[in-house]
Amino acid sequence: IEGFLSSLPDAGSGMEEMEFSWDEYLEDTGATAAPHGSFKHVDTSLQNGFAPGMKLEVAVKSDQNTYWVATIITTCGQLLLLRYDGYGEDRKADFWCDIMTADLHPIGWCEQNKKILKVPEGIKEKIPDQEQFLQQVLKGAPSAPANLLEGLHRGKNPLDLIAPGSRLELQNFQDSLEAWVVNVVENVGGRLQLRYEGLEDSDKFDRWIFYLDPFLHQVGWAAQQGYDLKPPLAIRSLKSEAEWQEILQKVKEEEEESSVPTDLFKDKPVIGVHSFSEGMKLEAVDPLAPFVISPATVIRVYDDKYFMIEIDDLRPERTTSQSYICHVNSAGIFPVQWSLKNGLHLSPPLGYPGQDFDWADYLKQCGAEAAPQSCFPSLTSDHGFKENMKLEAVNPVDPEEVCIATVTKLKGSYLWLQLEGSKKPIPDCIVSVESMNIFPVGWCETNGYQLRPPRKAIVNKQKKIAVVQPEKQILSSRTVHDGLKNQELNSSDSVVINGKYCCPKIYFNHRCFSGPYLNKGRIAELPQSVGPGNCVLVLKEVLTLLINAAYKPSRVLRELQLDEEAAWHGHGETLKAKYKGKSYRATVEVVRTADRVADFCRKTCIKLECCPNLFGPQMVLDKCSENCSVLTKTKYTHYYGKRKNKRIGRPPGGHSNLEVAMKKPNKRRKRRKHFFVHKKKRPSTSVDNTPAGSPQGSGGEEEDDQDESELSHSLAQDRDKRKRKLRTFSFSDDENKPPSPKEIKIEVAEKLQLDSNPLEWSVSDVVRFLKSTDCAPLARIFLDQEIDGQALLLLTLPTVQECMDLKLGPAIKLCHHIERVKLAFYQQFAN
Repeated sequence: IEGFLSSLPDAGSGMEEMEFSWDEYLEDTGATAAPHGSFKHVDTSLQNGFAPGMKLEVAVKSDQNTYWVATIITTCGQLLLLRYDGYGEDRKADFWCDIMTADLHPIGWCEQNKKILKVPEGIKEKIPDQEQFLQQVLKGAPSAPANLLEGLHRGKNPLDLIAPGSRLELQNFQDSLEAWVVNVVENVGGRLQLRYEGLEDSDKFDRWIFYLDPFLHQVGWAAQQGYDLKPPLAIRSLKSEAEWQEILQKVKEEEEESSVPTDLFKDKPVIGVHSFSEGMKLEAVDPLAPFVISPATVIRVYDDKYFMIEIDDLRPERTTSQSYICHVNSAGIFPVQWSLKNGLHLSPPLGYPGQDFDWADYLKQCGAEAAPQSCFPSLTSDHGFKENMKLEAVNPVDPEEVCIATVTKLKGSYLWLQLEGSKKPIPDCIVSVESMNIFPVGWCETNGYQLRPPRKAIVNKQKKIAVVQPEKQILSSRTVHDGLKNQELNSSDSVVINGKYCCPKIYFNHRCFSGPYLNKGRIAELPQSVGPGNCVLVLKEVLTLLINAAYKPSRVLRELQLDEEAAWHGHGETLKAKYKGKSYRATVEVVRTADRVADFCRKTCIKLECCPNLFGPQMVLDKCSENCSVLTKTKYTHYYGKRKNKRIGRPPGGHSNLEVAMKKPNKRRKRRKHFFVHKKKRPSTSVDNTPAGSPQGSGGEEEDDQDESELSHSLAQDRDKRKRKLRTFSFSDDENKPPSPKEIKIEVAEKLQLDSNPLEWSVSDVVRFLKSTDCAPLARIFLDQEIDGQALLLLTLPTVQECMDLKLGPAIKLCHHIERVKLAFYQQFAN
């Protein structure tokens, strides 16, 4: 392999460096990115030391001299989403705060510093006994770490504490019972360039290792384990024994200055006990050249954790060996016959006579036994990788390089990766799905590291996306930057947190109501989460997964499409949908900042008429805060459905004259149609004017025809109503007559006294009134349909039943309160 690699030409020499765009590349190759959730080590590296469920003491906004206990809901970089204890499942009062600037403290700080803990006004009536409440909520609850809220480490991602100049200990790869001190030269998103102590002026022996690697430890680890601190054999001859001891003494004197927090390594994989014995045979991949699977032998057992294996080489003239340290969870070691059972080629040992290798004969010739299956851990198959997916991967021949990689083959929990753009072309690499040398699409860009572009680099260029305006049906264009590097960000819109684009993990809460557009079965097959990572990339992946999980993907794309007339607050991304053999595309707006992600997810859920918690930065464990599981589909639509054709509120920019507003109800019922440009008809001179959802489009003609039929029926009813003379409110009118005592069994409420004329009430005033009654759950309908005071006074029992789809009981109860308002209006303001 070494001879083969050294003979390869340098493919990268003379190649002009061009800016690479992942979006362009994925579109041109027709490939998809490997899911973010498949890279567990990246997920761990983005955690900030805080976790959902931790509690802390926070200054109350309305009274900065008092504090109250809050719980962490979500974390994102140096931002925390908090909720004051006492609000229960109500997320309306959730608020984001910056660790660096907010007045945050660990539990117990107020008592130590004689500060006042006081219940905020919004929940005062819910907590009659403050002391008893605090005892209940704080019992057994974890407190946010004090060192991350105060002092030098405040607001810092723990990973960022591994700064250039920090010292660590690295186990020797040729003798696991020895370690040596290394200096951090560079920290790229947790991937560390390490230089052995004593070689400050030379990078020849530098190692690139992810900080969670089992062989990397804090200073002092070797002494705790009873291991020796010795430089590895590769560099030991460069200095005398006395010089190495002098270097070691200097490290001990400066240990406190260059140390990193010990809890930084708490998430490292734990090394278990192995059961290998010397002389056992197995199949293995050389980590320094992971291109083939070969027979190997356990040549030394150090202790119950570590052993050494050597790739078999039968050549009598060999001078070197390929050997390395392993533990029970090491990647690339397999039982005898693993290759045969998985239909893979096993490379015979160098010097083996003939090409037809047979394990039974080989074991007999060597007088050796095969390592039993029990020595090897069971392999995971739940990883999310599929063939042809793209990712970013370290070049094993040149670890300084990170290249574009394509999954060419999958076997169990191992990937075969084809690396593109490497300086020297190499065969497909064999890596574990849990390797810390693979990363999601966009990782290099996020961390400011050079990704090796493919041979034919795709330049990041401005791209015209054709969009048909929903109502005018005029072809227009918007210039969209697909890449993030050319993005102009305002200081108030910055997505950089500690130098990283950071979006919290987005959870798919499979138990929540999926609504009319999304297929519940396909939603259940989605990964548990996506991210964390770059906001735009993570949200784009989430929306793509939702589109693909729809009954009619083109319909969902239409719902998500950016309204050309709406204000542009985020980042335009082109999304695609395929349905019945045809492709559609549209520009969809996604947010770029972490503090807007939760609101974006909730609003998108409402657009799709599903539970607002179906996806978002908060995991729903047992019970959804929206109680979507206990609502029937009909009831659910009352709360979250659009009801486009039965809107009874005030039209946008409504008139103050009530009669005029009543004469033009069809203005607000106008159906808005979205169109998509067919992928294969992209020239700017032509456009596919077929509505998505039609037979030529998404295939949903029945659905659209039904909508149009409902619309025609609704407009016909409006015309009939407009023929009636607009009369003054009076109980002599049959239409406005309140239900008789026989029709409704409600106790006569206390006479209503109004502080203001209901004709002047805004939508918010109407909602506020309803929330003061026993019809408070219906307030959301009034808010969604923009029912102001004038519209409220026109509501009757038939209208409420028809337009709000309410059953008779709830409709009668609601009309009872509306009649109370009408009566008070006649008595107080009619004259």
